[in-house]
Amino acid sequence: MKIEEIQYESIDEINKMKRFDTNILPKKQLFLLKHLIRLISLPETIACKSKIEKINMENLKGPYLLLCNHNSFIDFKVTEKAIYPQNANFVVAIDGFINRENLLRYAGCVGKRKFVNDINLIRQLKYCLTKLKSVTVIYPEARYSLCGSNSVIPESLGKMIKNFNFPVVTLICNGHHLRQPVWNLTKRKVPITAKMTQILTKDDIQNKSVEEINKIINENFVYDDYKYQYDNKIKIDYEKRAEGLHKVLYQCPHCKVEYKMNSQGNTLFCENCGKVYEMDEYGKLFAKNGETEISHIPDWYSWEREQVKQQILNGTYKVESEVYIDSLPNATGYYRIGKGNLIHDLNGFHISANLPNNQQFNLEKKVLEDYSVHIEYEYFKKGDSVNLSTLNDTYYMFPLKQNIVTKINIAVEELYKLKKAE
Repeated sequence: MKIEEIQYESIDEINKMKRFDTNILPKKQLFLLKHLIRLISLPETIACKSKIEKINMENLKGPYLLLCNHNSFIDFKVTEKAIYPQNANFVVAIDGFINRENLLRYAGCVGKRKFVNDINLIRQLKYCLTKLKSVTVIYPEARYSLCGSNSVIPESLGKMIKNFNFPVVTLICNGHHLRQPVWNLTKRKVPITAKMTQILTKDDIQNKSVEEINKIINENFVYDDYKYQYDNKIKIDYEKRAEGLHKVLYQCPHCKVEYKMNSQGNTLFCENCGKVYEMDEYGKLFAKNGETEISHIPDWYSWEREQVKQQILNGTYKVESEVYIDSLPNATGYYRIGKGNLIHDLNGFHISANLPNNQQFNLEKKVLEDYSVHIEYEYFKKGDSVNLSTLNDTYYMFPLKQNIVTKINIAVEELYKLKKAE
């Protein structure tokens, strides 16, 4: 099945389908595939003049845990360049396996459902390190960055590293979001760089607490592509460089109205108050009429986060929409269950649907079940989506209400932090 196809199936039929097997132990990369992946990666890394600076990496050959930031598909190609010719295993979301499961397994990929606790993954990663003796690659943010800056990393990462007791390396890439932002997948001409740093040795891990390990990871996992662009005067003259940005910057800082932002060409504008912002060739926003409230894109996103946090603290936060619901039980593709209703509020998620033949669909997710959530913009021309996983399935919800998924993503993270603090 093609990913963009919409194929309707009943819940009964989906329940009969074989599930993606997360119990299968990872495979060592096939010799030929390892070199083929590197060969396929070469043209784009050369075109982008990819440069990798290695810090504290002397004599470290592996196995080790490699933590990479995540901005676009070129991340995988630069990662391959950084570790080649060492053997590697990669954690990959199940949607990456669609129509190519066997190929990815022989390429060393480990399948996972996003933002769901799965003890199998811990076992598999340890197997990669101890038995396969490979570089084990994780993208701990578990999704592309929405605005080219770092996202939340799970607290459980430090505990896992403590348990594994293998060196930890970070690969922080700059320019990948600028080349192909998640809100507009047209590639731009941008030079890219990366820093590959060993941040924890085995001795460090043995002598430090889980909290100290997490602190070191978070201190080393900071990046901002728009600052990188401005500081290095990287000129992007692509005429439609702002198109799609309203997906991330959904609230107007002038009139404070949500979901009325839109974009065209190199401009971002509010359909409620008429305020227009131009995105210049160096990634800065400037108001074409009146004051420029916020010029730095990640700052605008942070401002939206504060607005959502205040709604939560005031007890007024709630997002509701009709949604189309797709199921991803395995790597054969998506199956549409039908239309339902999504509510996200102070108690978490509730999705319900009344379906043909008196079938019911209900999915509940409490606040502490998800520290974050995966979202997509214009996913294979089906629309924006919010994606929720259980151990046996992943559900893609496509809201009929426009431009709400970024707010839901922010709210999930803020609700989790506030509830956890209690």
